[in-house]
Amino acid sequence: MFVKTSRVGVLVAALFLGANAGAAQDQSIIVQSTTSTANSGLYDHLLPMFSEETGIEVNVVAVGTGQAIRNARNCDGDVLLVHAKPAEEEFVADGMGVERFDLMYNDFVIVGPDEDPAGIGGMTDAQDSLERIAESGALFASRGDESGTHKKETSLWSDTGVDPGEGSGEWYRETGSGMGATLNAAVGMDAYVMTDRATWISFRNKGDFVVHVEGDEDLFNQYGVILVNPEKCGNVNAEAGQAFIDWLISETGQEAIGAYTLNGQQLFFPNAD
Repeated sequence: MFVKTSRVGVLVAALFLGANAGAAQDQSIIVQSTTSTANSGLYDHLLPMFSEETGIEVNVVAVGTGQAIRNARNCDGDVLLVHAKPAEEEFVADGMGVERFDLMYNDFVIVGPDEDPAGIGGMTDAQDSLERIAESGALFASRGDESGTHKKETSLWSDTGVDPGEGSGEWYRETGSGMGATLNAAVGMDAYVMTDRATWISFRNKGDFVVHVEGDEDLFNQYGVILVNPEKCGNVNAEAGQAFIDWLISETGQEAIGAYTLNGQQLFFPNAD
């Protein structure tokens, strides 16, 4: 079940969670999540299995990674599942999270119109391709929303020495929106855009857009999962939240993540330790 509301008004049962997670009944947790895991259909695949096994209902708030972390810092959630490792580690270092676990990965790709006005098709160096886009003046659509994707894009621009902000409103268009909306905007204006591969695979309005840049190790996209610290947030359902994390990183959960495909393509690759 997906919600975009505050914890206020969300019923969280206060039943004791025994040693056998399967005995837990009428419990629920809120997961503050990045949008790609929701938009890709991964939760629709995973959550029924988890709930059937444990009796725990998982309510997902799907927003950009930056907003998800802010929500978790405001104690509006039990578990944080996002893809911006430095920000996740800072969340734990600040005492807001108990422990961070690697969960799964995929990669980012740069897509754009088939006519490829900047001539970046087939490139495997993300920074070089961004420099070429900037030099050509071809349109580039950015989420501009402090999401995990935007954070990665910003770091790539920083490595090029190009300040895309100087082209804001001209060749560099910031949408301030989620990945799906930004992809739609990019298709509408024939602009290049960076997206996580899972969202790209599940995106239906591709038009004549194709993947132009992929395969750079700098486009690696790691996801992590963290229990919000109950010592900082007294409303955290710590036992049920930890049960969810334990299931995700278990052999069962990891196999379920790896088994999820769309159009014959695997979207996420499990890599919990």
